[in-house]
Amino acid sequence: MSQDYNKTLNLPKTDFPMRGNLPKREPDTLQKWEDEDLYEQMISKNEGKPRYILHDGPPYANGEIHLGTALNKTLKDFVVKYKNMSGYCAPYVPGWDTHGLPIELKAMKSIGVENGAISPVELRKHCKDFAMMHVKNQMAQFKRLGSLGHYCDPYLTLKPEYEARQVEVFGEMAKRGYMYKGLKPVYWCPDCNTALAEAEIEYENDPCYSIYVKFQVTDDKGLFTKLGIAKEQIYFVIWTTTTWTIPGNLAICVGPAYEYTLVRVGNEYYCMAAELVSATMKAAGITEYETVGTFMGSELEHMKTKHPLYDRLSPVIVGDHVTLESGTGCVHTAPGYGVEDFEVCKNYDDIGILVCVDAKGRQTKEAGEFEGMDTDEANRAIAAKLTEVGAMLATEKIVHQYPHCWRCHKPIIYRATEQWFCSVNGFKDEAIKAIENVRWIPEWGEDRIKGMVRDRSDWCISRQRTWGVPIPIIYCKDCKKPIVNDTTIHDIAALFRKEGADAWWTKDLSEFLSPEVQCECGCKEFTKEYDIMDVWFDSGVSHSAVMEQYDCLQWPADLYLEGADQYRGWFQSSLLTSVVYKGAAPYKTVCTHGWVVDGEGKKMSKSLGNGIMPDEIVKQYGADILRLWVASSDYHSDIRISKAILGQLSDAYKKIRNTARYILGNLGNGDGFHPDRDSVADDQLMELDRWALMRLNKVIAKVHEGYESFDFHVVFHAIHNYCTTDLSNFYLDIIKDRLYCEAEDSVERRAAQTTIYRILSAITRMIAPILSFTAEEIWSYLPHAASDDAKSVFLNEMPQTSCIAEDDAFLEKWDLIYQTRMEVNKVLEEKRNEKLIGKSLEAAVTIAVGDEKQYAVLCEEADILAKILIVSAVQVVKADDGNTAYTVTRASGEKCERCWMYLENVGKNPAHPTLCARCASVIAQGE
Repeated sequence: MSQDYNKTLNLPKTDFPMRGNLPKREPDTLQKWEDEDLYEQMISKNEGKPRYILHDGPPYANGEIHLGTALNKTLKDFVVKYKNMSGYCAPYVPGWDTHGLPIELKAMKSIGVENGAISPVELRKHCKDFAMMHVKNQMAQFKRLGSLGHYCDPYLTLKPEYEARQVEVFGEMAKRGYMYKGLKPVYWCPDCNTALAEAEIEYENDPCYSIYVKFQVTDDKGLFTKLGIAKEQIYFVIWTTTTWTIPGNLAICVGPAYEYTLVRVGNEYYCMAAELVSATMKAAGITEYETVGTFMGSELEHMKTKHPLYDRLSPVIVGDHVTLESGTGCVHTAPGYGVEDFEVCKNYDDIGILVCVDAKGRQTKEAGEFEGMDTDEANRAIAAKLTEVGAMLATEKIVHQYPHCWRCHKPIIYRATEQWFCSVNGFKDEAIKAIENVRWIPEWGEDRIKGMVRDRSDWCISRQRTWGVPIPIIYCKDCKKPIVNDTTIHDIAALFRKEGADAWWTKDLSEFLSPEVQCECGCKEFTKEYDIMDVWFDSGVSHSAVMEQYDCLQWPADLYLEGADQYRGWFQSSLLTSVVYKGAAPYKTVCTHGWVVDGEGKKMSKSLGNGIMPDEIVKQYGADILRLWVASSDYHSDIRISKAILGQLSDAYKKIRNTARYILGNLGNGDGFHPDRDSVADDQLMELDRWALMRLNKVIAKVHEGYESFDFHVVFHAIHNYCTTDLSNFYLDIIKDRLYCEAEDSVERRAAQTTIYRILSAITRMIAPILSFTAEEIWSYLPHAASDDAKSVFLNEMPQTSCIAEDDAFLEKWDLIYQTRMEVNKVLEEKRNEKLIGKSLEAAVTIAVGDEKQYAVLCEEADILAKILIVSAVQVVKADDGNTAYTVTRASGEKCERCWMYLENVGKNPAHPTLCARCASVIAQGE
């Protein structure tokens, strides 16, 4: 009776599933991490190592996370896990931004009330409940992505200790003279009814009408009349895109160094910049005109014009902010509606400030007949009136970039109001120096934030809302002077630390203010400031409110990692508060990512129907595929995502998973492979094994380099290419014969097992920060050495390069062998298509080598070439014509029933007449 030799083979055996089934399997891993408190285990194990602090920029707690949020949280998780596996203790305290208008508006909507309909304390309670609900929801979503962190005690901007430190930082900035209250034009959202900071502005394309308006000259200082032109015939022509601001016009500004001219059209003369005459006449549809005279802008200063709609003068002034990019070079100047207008008018004592719109954006009584109109209504009515009185020279429909509110996405207005400001000018130089001491990734980030800080003079930090930290200012009841000093700040901070900021509305000043506080005028009675602080100030003090108040953290942070929009947001607010409070930047390195767009590079939106939510991806593909998408992208620019891209990544994932499964199968068969018992020493490894480990060394070095530079796509591609090119297509394919056919405990087989064990152990640890769920799953099936922590892959160190010696000659030889296999495979495929052979083991290959050096190398390795090419016989000969060629014939001899090679020695052992000598020997050893 013939023997079943299949049972004598060491065929792969493992319970590690072929299919990832990630959506179903990942939640079990999450539960295990929760039950075992993996994050705290990881931090405890690393206690005493150097600290590495990635400080979390707080997401806003007002809705579901989107793909941009998922991208950000996943990138941070890569860093935290890698650092904790690389010789650092890297605690991660996640945080949430929990104050601000979006939460306040949604909270009011959820309870069905209008602003002012309920008390501030009651409204704040609803806001807190709303924010905490979303903190809980987002926390669960972040955990589902595989994020590990100190989620048991996250930082929240609404926590009393946070609010107290915020007050202290404000107090220090006020003490140094950087906080002031003043009347100044600010961005104002009529819909949200509050001031806005620059970081809360988004520019969108906005269609509008630009208008050209004539202001009649009343006093030309004799400059025009000496040309024989009556001043009543002369008009300065201004241009604006904000018709509604015309009632606030108090001056016309010209560029002092520009040339101006008079344009005669019929009996009228229009003063404008000489360079803009042609464009202005085209806009007005005027073809018959001539220019008269040339004047420098500086000569026009102090002329007087008459406002076309009101009985008042609009003097001509000069300003360096005037450009010739558009308009007429004569700038409509309304100091109540623009910062540049406001600043230039301060140079003239006879020009005041006029604001003709209220908090809701409606014209006030100062606007006369336009009172009560909103912006759109006023635009139409004012344009009609200008046309009626003959002051409208031209109108032109244009589309321009106009600021919109980041919350409601409606156009904002500029409006001068009394607000609290932080004077950035006061410490701008220090801020610039601090920027220069930071590593910026990408490098252009340094110039970007420098430019933004240089262009910023003031930061409006007051908001006319309820849900936030109140500005800790009291006012003298008699003289109305604002009072802020060490005592008031100490008392307010102590109150907030004990009871939270709600106490500002529930406590009388007498209940917490020290009795010695008094105004310079002698008054001891005070009122409170009820404006709240800008939420960017809230999050901007987290460097102190978090990093200096959590024992596990330290100041400054090693890394801030956020979207590129944070150059004008959190990066900047953190920098400004830190430079004043601590004298330096709060971060050593700042890294930014781009936006998530669809597969065609288009912005994702509900209206386009091209949006994908993280939850959809996790449910269909699993969190590891989403994490792989993050890792595979060069995230510094915009990152594309689509079902097709996710499908491609799923295929890449399968390659890594199948590589792991193949290796596990060859470590788990028979009596198994126990690293401490069965590993062989390096000098017992075969050359092919050494080559595989040398290639692994290069991958390890590349992976470390990628992680250290935050180039995670380098990590992914290095590992994926190794699995595909070096392992599946070469090494693992070649060693099948050794693993399956050699004796179970032979040195040859143990050498192969030692190699693949070291490879998989290294790959599993290297992919752990990225494919966290899969790495943990592989780790649970992998046999472990005593030096491993088998509980979790995250409790182990990243692999280091081995001491496998390599020299140029060795690498050159194996490069030749590798290339020879690639070329032979092409010829084998041709012969397979010609039906000469089926399996490659049916072939014998003759290699005619033209190069002398290559011929010597291949002759020397002739004994192993058949195994490497996976054929039954190889002959190396010298090419007569000097060109290397490959010839394939059918192998001679009989087919071994066990290893399937065709060899002349099959049947030489009478006990096993269908086996080759090698296989017969292996069977004999086991009998």
